[in-house]
Amino acid sequence: MPCGHARKPFGGRHMFLRKIKSEGIAHLSYMIGSQGAAAVIDPRRDIDVYLEIAREESVNITHIFETHRNEDYVIGSIPLAERTGAQIHHGHALDFAYGDPVKEGDAFRIGDMELRILETPGHTFESISIALFDTASGDIAVGVFTGDALFISDVGRTDFFPDRAKEVAGLLYDSIFEKILPLGDQTILYPAHGAGSVCGSGMAAREFSTLGYERRNNPVLQKTDRREFVEYKINEEHEQPPYFRTMEKFNQQGPPRKERPEYLPALTPEQLHDAQQNGLQVVDTRSPEAVAGALIPGSIALPLNMLPAFAGWFLSYDRPIGLVIHSTDEVETAVRHLYRIGYDDIAGYLVGGLHAWEVRGKAYQTIPAIHAVDLTKKIEDSEDFLLLDVRSPEEYRRKHLPDAHNVYVGHLPEHLDELDRSRKIVTFCGSGQRALIAAALLKAAGFEDVENCFGSMKACAAVGCPVA
Repeated sequence: MPCGHARKPFGGRHMFLRKIKSEGIAHLSYMIGSQGAAAVIDPRRDIDVYLEIAREESVNITHIFETHRNEDYVIGSIPLAERTGAQIHHGHALDFAYGDPVKEGDAFRIGDMELRILETPGHTFESISIALFDTASGDIAVGVFTGDALFISDVGRTDFFPDRAKEVAGLLYDSIFEKILPLGDQTILYPAHGAGSVCGSGMAAREFSTLGYERRNNPVLQKTDRREFVEYKINEEHEQPPYFRTMEKFNQQGPPRKERPEYLPALTPEQLHDAQQNGLQVVDTRSPEAVAGALIPGSIALPLNMLPAFAGWFLSYDRPIGLVIHSTDEVETAVRHLYRIGYDDIAGYLVGGLHAWEVRGKAYQTIPAIHAVDLTKKIEDSEDFLLLDVRSPEEYRRKHLPDAHNVYVGHLPEHLDELDRSRKIVTFCGSGQRALIAAALLKAAGFEDVENCFGSMKACAAVGCPVA
């Protein structure tokens, strides 16, 4: 048989490593196997992918490792262990309600591979990294699963313990420079997140690297002086969505025992309207352009690609959710995004979309759009309006339009009383998507004269808006 078409040995006797990416939250989990056994590192809540890989590779999942108590998604360890009989392992420095604690130097054999535990606190106190060795070929590390300690072009956040800021930043420095990097430049880096994750701000779009490459090119790792590193970390700015606290509780005590719904009811306009009057949270996942044309009063606009990042800012876990979608093809994606961050009570979706709502004579709102050129003219003519920039403070400081007022979109509900309801408000962000979320929030709060700048800063870069 030609080399390129060699048949996979039955029984999983070869070695394999699979990376599983969860879009939206930019979460990376891993499955490795050898000689019929396999381990999963940081599994997501919808576990079918790991079971499918186990079938494809003819292996049994025997171990599940959690690199730390995750803040941004629900871990899938318990349901995966229940389906496979695998043992769950996590760092001993936090009291989990499930699984077995591990400590520095513990080792686990997976066929010809050995996984060795490194205690790497800093992001959290119980954080561990897992060094991967191929016992059949030598005793230097092949790879390391770093969780949220070390990323590609960035390092983990250390802002979860503000009263111990210097301590945890110092712990992260020690973990990286004294535990992880000494594994050797040849070691392949396997972090728990990629670009777009809320767990870091400077991650590269590239999802492959080695410790040697990061040692030389990761901007944060150039701060080899411990005091400089600590000072840099304690001065970082990160947002902490309120849903982080729910994720921490679920991932320490165990998540709700509820499988992702296979079927979602189709709600008529009347059913959706009546349910909204009784507390249903209506979430519109259509594009900003579609939402601007017609929006159900009181609904929350979260474009589908923004749903994982922003649902946790605005949605309650105590009230059901109803979806307004572009097409039924997107129901599964929306449900999956919400399920991964613990939103299980989804009542259904609006059948027929906004068109069905409109032809039944139901009330709807619109959000006028303003072009970047017209916005520039408003600014140059000194028109009386409030330009509300809802990007992060860091983005705003780098570049903003004259006289723009900055409130991060996630914190907007807390600052509504500071805004003048009698003035026109134009929402603005990096591309117009967060601005649309903000505009819909303002409309739901009773602000009447609201416009959204489609394209926002990217459009301004194209047409030459005045920039401060």
